[in-house]
Amino acid sequence: MATPLTPAQLVDALRDEGVRVIEHRDWRGHHRNHKGAWGPVNGVMVHHTVSRGTAASVDLCYDGYAGLPGPLCHGVIDKSGTVHLVGGGRANHAGRGDGRVLRSVIAEVATPRPQADTTDGNARFYGFEAINLGDGRDPWPPEQLEAIVRASAAICRAHGWNERSVIAHKEWTRTKIDPHGVSMYDLRDRIGERLGRRPTGPKSAPGSGGRGYQPFPGAAWFHRAPRSAVVTAMGERLVAEGCSAYAVGPGPQWSGADRRSYARWQRKLGFTGADADGWPGAYSWTALRVPRVS
Repeated sequence: MATPLTPAQLVDALRDEGVRVIEHRDWRGHHRNHKGAWGPVNGVMVHHTVSRGTAASVDLCYDGYAGLPGPLCHGVIDKSGTVHLVGGGRANHAGRGDGRVLRSVIAEVATPRPQADTTDGNARFYGFEAINLGDGRDPWPPEQLEAIVRASAAICRAHGWNERSVIAHKEWTRTKIDPHGVSMYDLRDRIGERLGRRPTGPKSAPGSGGRGYQPFPGAAWFHRAPRSAVVTAMGERLVAEGCSAYAVGPGPQWSGADRRSYARWQRKLGFTGADADGWPGAYSWTALRVPRVS
C-alpha cells in the first residue's frame, strides 16, 4: 500500500519515464476526493475510452457525463502516445470490483478471474484511459501501447511495485471488457522489462514469437505423464505462487503432486469444480508464465 503521488510527483514520474505529458485545464485540483477515499493506492488500471478524437476524449474524461461526473481517470493516452492529465486525486474510473483481485494486486501475484463486485476500486487504483473505440477494429498504434507501458511503469517505479500491479478494467470486474484488443500479458511483460524485474529464465529465440515463456504444450501432453524439464519449470512457478502441494520436488516427472499443485493454482485464478481439476489449460498456463526451457 502507498500514499498517492501528488500531482507534481506524478508529472515528474511520467516525464522521468520519457512520457510526453500535457496538463489539461486545472487537473491538479480536479478530483472526487470529497466523495470517498483516495488511497492507500495499490495499482494501475488500464481502460479504453469507447470514443474517437483526442480533444473530445480528453474533455469527456475531464468532465464526465450525466450520472458519472469527471474526472473519469488520471490520464488519457492518445493515439500518438501523449498522456493528457485530467485528474489529480480520486477519479470515477474503476468502480466496484473483486476484493480477491485487489488482494492479489497487493501481493503482486497473478489475479483470479473477477466474480463479486464488492470493493471500491476508485480509492485504490490510478487509471489511464486509452483512446480506442473498443470494437476490435480500431487500431492500437505502437506509440500508444508504448505510452501505456511507460506511464504504468512510471507509477510502479515511483511506488516500488512490479508489473503485476498493473491490471485491465476487465481483470477487476466481470462487467467490463476494456481494454479490448490489447494483451495485458504483453503489456505487463514490457512493463517488467522497463522496471528490470522480469522473472529469470531463458529468453525466447529471435523470431519465435514468444516472450521468454514456455508455450502451452497442450492438455493431452500432461495426460501422457511426461518427464520433462518443462514440468520442473512449471512446478517451480507453482511453488513461487504459493500453490505447492509437493512433499519433495518439484521434479521432471509429471505426478499427482503436480496435478494437486496445479489445481491450487486454478482455484487461485478463480476456477471451481471441473475447471479446477489440476489438468493445465491454455488460460491458466499463460497466466502462470512458465520460463521457456525448450
